[in-house]
Amino acid sequence: MKGLLFLLFDLLRRFVRTLDPVLMPALLVLMGIGLVTQYSASNESVRGVAMQGAFYLVGLGGLWVVSRLPVPLLKQATPAIFVLSMLPMVAVLFIGSGKYGNHWINLGFFNVQPAELCKLTLPMLLAWHFDRHRLPPSLPVLLGALAIIAVPVGLTLLQRDLGTAVLILATGVFVLFLAGTSWWWWGAAAALGGGGFAIAMWAPMEWLWFLRPYQQERILTFRSPDNDPMGAGWNILQSQIAIGGGGLTGKGWGQGTQSHLNYLPEHTTDFAFSVLAEDFGWLGVALVLALYLLLIARCLWIAAESRDGYGRLLAGAIALSLFAFVFVNGGMIAGLLPVVGVPMPLLSYGGTSAVSILLGFGLVMAIRAHRPVHR
Repeated sequence: MKGLLFLLFDLLRRFVRTLDPVLMPALLVLMGIGLVTQYSASNESVRGVAMQGAFYLVGLGGLWVVSRLPVPLLKQATPAIFVLSMLPMVAVLFIGSGKYGNHWINLGFFNVQPAELCKLTLPMLLAWHFDRHRLPPSLPVLLGALAIIAVPVGLTLLQRDLGTAVLILATGVFVLFLAGTSWWWWGAAAALGGGGFAIAMWAPMEWLWFLRPYQQERILTFRSPDNDPMGAGWNILQSQIAIGGGGLTGKGWGQGTQSHLNYLPEHTTDFAFSVLAEDFGWLGVALVLALYLLLIARCLWIAAESRDGYGRLLAGAIALSLFAFVFVNGGMIAGLLPVVGVPMPLLSYGGTSAVSILLGFGLVMAIRAHRPVHR
């Protein structure tokens, strides 16, 4: 009997050997909160929760497989992985569907959003690119990185998905930052970005002729949602009501009025965090934000401990990307940023998003588990 128990314990130890003892529990708790939130947001739809749970299981399976892959093998396969991820990005332009553009590929029983995978494969290729050159990068190396970034960002813009394109751009920019790009570049980029934001926020709409009508409407709504409270400003105002209505401890699980009375739009996807805030209050919000902070800090620690340039850049970029996703969705639902249709990681309903995020954490775990050890 003892021999059998020892064998089972040894098999379990080998099975979980590459799973990080900090990241894994935090991810499981966050996914549990995600399922609880989805049950409330979907008006107690067991089918919706089961689908999201299935996506989590697929993602966890991928996480486990990726975590066991040696970093040199991942590095060698990175260019091929990036090219493969670009194929559905091209296909979705011809066979895709979406509310405002071609975002999704319908596979019959669920939809796939190819752009979500680019949030992972782009930093992988950039980390591979910079790892092959001396850092900080020279101008030719930097221009090569910018050309790489332009491919998925351009394809996403062709899908008419500006919000996702900006986030994909951000994942690439984070790798440029971690690679030690000159501060002169960042100063110029900050000036251009700040100027562009100022123009978008205060300039007449005639200046923004290149934006599509619904994008112009979102900017106008962000500037002053009270101007059209029953129309374009409805989403932001109802989200703010849900967040404020939760108070400190919330109205209780499944008791939120904004989602259950269908005042809050997209309550299982873009505004799922608003549902959580109304049900569980600021205490629930603080718990989720603490989990995100723990995940980000742990990934940055793994990046700092990595002795491989590829692993260091990739783990750091995944950490900063997670921060960007949380910041954009949180700012969006609070009315601090325009509504751009960005999900809250592992909280909003979505299969491609959940799987790609979990695969990213699998990469971070592989970087930690297979890092070289000095003797």
